[in-house]
Amino acid sequence: MTPPSTGLVTSPITETTIASKSSGCGSGCNSSATGEMDEKLQQRIANHPCYSEEAHHHYARLHVAVAPACNIQCNYCNRKYDCANESRPGVVSELLTPEEAAHKALVIAGKIPQLTVLGIAGPGDPLANPERTFRTFELIAEQAPDIKLCLSTNGLMLPEYIDRIKQLNIDHVTITINMVDPEIGAKIYPWVHYKRKRYRGIEGVKILHEKQMEGLQALREADILCKVNSVMIPGINDEHLAEVNKVIRSHGAFLHNIMPLISAPEHGTHFGLTGQRGPTPKELKAVQDSCAGNMKMMRHCRQCRADAVGLLGEDRSQEFTKDKFMAMTPEYDLAQRQEVHAGIEKFREELKAAKQQVVATPVKNSPKILVAVATKGGGLVNQHFGHAKEFQVYEVDGSEVRFIGHRKIDHYCQGGYGETATLENIIEAIADCKAVLVAKIGDCPQEKLHAVGIQTVETYDTIDKAALEFYQQYIQEQV
Repeated sequence: MTPPSTGLVTSPITETTIASKSSGCGSGCNSSATGEMDEKLQQRIANHPCYSEEAHHHYARLHVAVAPACNIQCNYCNRKYDCANESRPGVVSELLTPEEAAHKALVIAGKIPQLTVLGIAGPGDPLANPERTFRTFELIAEQAPDIKLCLSTNGLMLPEYIDRIKQLNIDHVTITINMVDPEIGAKIYPWVHYKRKRYRGIEGVKILHEKQMEGLQALREADILCKVNSVMIPGINDEHLAEVNKVIRSHGAFLHNIMPLISAPEHGTHFGLTGQRGPTPKELKAVQDSCAGNMKMMRHCRQCRADAVGLLGEDRSQEFTKDKFMAMTPEYDLAQRQEVHAGIEKFREELKAAKQQVVATPVKNSPKILVAVATKGGGLVNQHFGHAKEFQVYEVDGSEVRFIGHRKIDHYCQGGYGETATLENIIEAIADCKAVLVAKIGDCPQEKLHAVGIQTVETYDTIDKAALEFYQQYIQEQV
């Protein structure tokens, strides 16, 4: 079996290799669909990289920055421009008109045929810029009908635009809901601008909460899938997120994405300047785990820029700056895109079939451990340690490999040379992992990882197989 030619996975791997080595339920396996509605739901999210963890290994997304204005202020947000080196929500390098955004989408759909989703997520709020937002969607729907349309909103104006969203066949909407208790919300939102009036403190937060609940309910009634994003802020809403989870589930949310607060002082946010810290990976996982029994959790979010391009976990926006993409002639080819997607689906089916052929060897009273993986996508261990910008982290217990999150890092290789400070930061990022699975790693970083108790595994294989094989070896060494 050879991965489809999409530009994301280039190293060969044979069907025999996959079939003979794969095992377990593994990374990205969604819960099996048992009823007709479950099957329909799976079809709706099958190639959406944000709504399906499994799909994000194979399909790409595009965010277009057409919505500059915002109608609320969040203490964790500072909408910066010309920040090419920052990767976080609210950051863009340049704003686009709807016509420029449509041109960009057609160019990228040709250059990156595995692109399946176009979203508008800012840098402000799409529904605070309704004309620009909906005009962009209209143009994309007319010219590239196979691309899914998404928007991400704070929910304040959502009830007023449900009909328009439905009319444009926007099937996926994300609402950021950080609280269901206005007293807690007042610590997050200084003001809300609604109906040409600015409301400060708890008065504004009550309006926001009311509209978020109305919008969530309206999405359910309109049969539009809703993902809820919640920013975890230690000491403010971390313990409250369980209640948020309960409420959004009762109102029809499909997926809950609990994200860590990003609060570096250099970003200039209120929380960053006042010293509010973000959660540790362990704290984040604990809250996600506590909510996971109630509804499906999203753990593969990368907190993307408002002009992100490519796979989740990569940012190709600098390849498509305005001066570059406006000089390109769109090469959108529906037939060619469908062929690429068919190849991806064939590869996914082969991976799925291979996993079902071999059953993992159960380990009695098996403890759970974490492993870090360097991957370029495709569900494979296929990236050099020094080229990784992040590690995907999986929890392994001998019979299952479960994706739990990612850890962003700096490149270890800097022009062919590793830097000590960078390696120390990498080690700190994956210190709770027992191993790192990579396509290749140099002697120096390997020695330093071993010195702190992190084993290294060089392989080119499915993530599931490599992780389960390491687990068996790890358990034997503990006896």
